[in-house]
Amino acid sequence: MQNTQLNHLSNFIWSVADDALRDVYTRGKYRDVILPFTVLRRLDAVLDPSKSEVIAAKRRLDEAGIVDQDGPLRSAAGQAFYNTSPFKLSDLRNRASRQPLSADFAAYLDGFSPNVQDILNNFQFRSQIKRLSDAGILDLLIGKFLSPDVNLSPYPARHGDGSVRLPGLDNHAMGTIFEELVRRFNEENNEEAGEHWTPRDAVQLMAQLVFEPVADQIVSGTYTLYDGALGTGGMLTIAEETLRDLAEQRGQQVSSHLYGQEINAETYAICKADLLLKGEGGAADNIVGGPEHSTLSNDAFHNRHFDFMLSNPPYGKSWRNDRDKLGGGRRGIQDSRFVIQHGDDPEYSLITRVSDGQLMFLANMLSKMKRDTPLGSRIAEVHNGSSLFTGDAGQGESNIRRWIIENDWLEAIVALPLNMFYNTGIATYIWALTNRKPSHRRGYVQLIDATGWFTPLRRNLGQKNCELAPADIRRVCDTFLAFEETAESKILPNAALGYRKVVVNRPLRLPGIDPERAYPLAAIRKLRDEVAPAPDAPPVISKIHRGYAAPDPLAGRFQAAIAGQPAIVEYAADADLRDTEQIPLLYADGIAGFLRREVLPYAPDAWHDPASVKTGYEISFTRHFYRPQPMRPLAEIQADLMALERETEGLLGGIVG
Repeated sequence: MQNTQLNHLSNFIWSVADDALRDVYTRGKYRDVILPFTVLRRLDAVLDPSKSEVIAAKRRLDEAGIVDQDGPLRSAAGQAFYNTSPFKLSDLRNRASRQPLSADFAAYLDGFSPNVQDILNNFQFRSQIKRLSDAGILDLLIGKFLSPDVNLSPYPARHGDGSVRLPGLDNHAMGTIFEELVRRFNEENNEEAGEHWTPRDAVQLMAQLVFEPVADQIVSGTYTLYDGALGTGGMLTIAEETLRDLAEQRGQQVSSHLYGQEINAETYAICKADLLLKGEGGAADNIVGGPEHSTLSNDAFHNRHFDFMLSNPPYGKSWRNDRDKLGGGRRGIQDSRFVIQHGDDPEYSLITRVSDGQLMFLANMLSKMKRDTPLGSRIAEVHNGSSLFTGDAGQGESNIRRWIIENDWLEAIVALPLNMFYNTGIATYIWALTNRKPSHRRGYVQLIDATGWFTPLRRNLGQKNCELAPADIRRVCDTFLAFEETAESKILPNAALGYRKVVVNRPLRLPGIDPERAYPLAAIRKLRDEVAPAPDAPPVISKIHRGYAAPDPLAGRFQAAIAGQPAIVEYAADADLRDTEQIPLLYADGIAGFLRREVLPYAPDAWHDPASVKTGYEISFTRHFYRPQPMRPLAEIQADLMALERETEGLLGGIVG
């Protein structure tokens, strides 16, 4: 079908909202009626040829006392859905009074199969019937969608002589129209658009980053795709199209199974409806959603693993409700997605701050990687800048980064242009991960600065003022595939992103204590007792200083004796002088070298606490891509000052007379 025909149909449905709903609904609420009505009209048209067979099959099943009727009724309809009511939409047109129409329309809705009921319930569409009926526009809406000027059926509309009046609308075209309506409604309510809908250009880039690196390894067969923050499902459908196109270009035939989970009821309904409209009833059955189906606290795909995963999780959003459902505080959560074995730690925590759970979604996807296939799994996920650096060493965010990087799963992070999304102008990044890195990438992470690669929009969409044109997407992908060091591409060893956080202590200093005086054994024992050692620990001397003293032979720890008994000599640490240092993992000679060069020259009595050492990871684009602006020449600055002076000459005199 030509784009002009698709635009005509989209524009017609869009105009129905203004024609029928203007005095009853605000513009922001048009979607509550138009989207479900579009779904109903399409499903009604698809089911029209098999309507009598479905009703007959329903009667036979009831007479036989068969309770589980879903499968046989799908077979009778020849579709993944059906309607057992005696009505079609055309039967409801031009009812004599509102009450019979309202009741018959409700009965018509009740006849749909459970998967359609799920869509209608999450649209909360039944709550609109009384309002539409009371306003006298329910019959008007039905009439509009049955207009002879448009054909939302997959079958051609014909003249009396059998010639085609309007062509049929295949599933793909119907899905395109529905997605266009969703896009328009999201633009109308641009304060919500970015919550549930990722721009198509960003999704296309994510899909290319997922599939292009392994395009030559994709063979004919079936692949699984997953999105744990599904929204309206655009990521999965674009990813499916990209996978199919790349495979066909290489002479391979692939099929895909889509899986996803979405907590928002309306966007879940849109996604599931879109799949049904596209003829992907099996995929619709693999979509789980609604308020009780949060990915974090109620994983619908526990122990499932997927070939390819894409997602745009919510960021900057509290996950407190999920935390409470998972068991409360950090120690109460035992979900194997978030409390894992890593290194020597049998309970390594990936649990982030409750104020932002975006990296928890990434941990969820990583738990679903395939480990027994040649391709393993590939992941692309969008995050804001905080995911790169928030969380101190040992905290959830840093632990997730450490877990990813030390397992060598992170291929690249791409910095996107600002103002790419609809309701935010903040910096955003695409993370590309796999558990099957090619040999030339192993041990390295690629950072790509694509902030300058964009095409301005002629008209802003919310806060989105630019897009990734095909040439921009191609440039990012070529840079990724080249894996070379350039001004916009940095290749870093994994360890370059890590550091050790070390607590550095200084001796306790108290007034009235003379560092040069020799204290008797009783005084030493008194000081020892103040340190409060463990009952079975050897005696401890606490050498206490006041003010600065020359380097003392008691500094640090070493074996000594008190009255002939073994002892450990150490300082009592001064909490007010305690400091922390972040020491890069690649620092020469490690912690000892850092202290020797950076600390002891300025604090010769300092020491570090080995038990305090924690490993953390953070990723700084600024450090690697910041380009300082060159200073203006002195002559240029001087010329500006002289010009200013000439402009203001005599001004003060004029003011004071």
